[in-house]
Amino acid sequence: MQDSRGRQQGRGTGEGLDPYASPRAFYGCELRREREAAGFSQEQLGEKVFCSGTYIGQFESAMRRPQPDLSRLFDQIFGTGQHFERLCGLARKSKHADYFADAAELEKLAKTISEYAPMLVPGLLQTEEYARAITRVTLPYAEPHEIEEYVQIRLERQSILARTTRPLLWAVLHETVLRVPMGGPVVMSEQLQHLVEAGMSRRVVVQVLPFAASAEAFINGMTSHFTFHDAPPAVYAEGAGSGQLIEEPALVEQYQRSYDRVRAAALSPAASLDLIASAAEDYSTT
Repeated sequence: MQDSRGRQQGRGTGEGLDPYASPRAFYGCELRREREAAGFSQEQLGEKVFCSGTYIGQFESAMRRPQPDLSRLFDQIFGTGQHFERLCGLARKSKHADYFADAAELEKLAKTISEYAPMLVPGLLQTEEYARAITRVTLPYAEPHEIEEYVQIRLERQSILARTTRPLLWAVLHETVLRVPMGGPVVMSEQLQHLVEAGMSRRVVVQVLPFAASAEAFINGMTSHFTFHDAPPAVYAEGAGSGQLIEEPALVEQYQRSYDRVRAAALSPAASLDLIASAAEDYSTT
């Protein structure tokens, strides 16, 4: 079931939107045109496809990526063949991997982002050299320019932390993250120092789940938990080369309970920063 996620940034009507600015804008303008021609309000159309009027408004104003299942329903309601389904294919193109693209959109709308990282520093907290080292490992046969594109895309995501409306970011890192020498001692030392600096800021909390407490709380894989000003929470779970956006309330609650146990078992923020700083010092003297 879709929801009203993102309402804090305004519903959006699509009025004044240039339909040729992007495939997503064209999709939004076409949806608004068909809806008004059918005499439906955003709320009325939302009821027909089992979502909120606000969610319809986000499509019409090009705030959110169109969804394949909803696009097929729009075609059925408006009698437009496969018009919206085909436009959806174009409008969903993203510079992010397809399995992560929807989560990347939610990062921009979130009030809070709570992450658990079992092995690597989360993307929002990575330094450029650390991100480059990860990309070289995960894409060993990529050309240098491709690697740079991936690195810059990852760094662009971090711009949300510089906004005046930036989300509260809470990251719990398994101690493994500190011990995997990604990129070598120099890269790791700089990365861990960056984590300490981030953890001392007003809108970022960093904790470490130590090896000794790992058996008390366990999450198998990286997760990101999103809350919003005016919408239900969501969870993104990622594995190697795959990811899943979870919006089913019961599953979201289950993931949240697991995350709460991890956060409770982790070291305090102050103790965590001390441990990270110590690990950074170890790398700098290697």
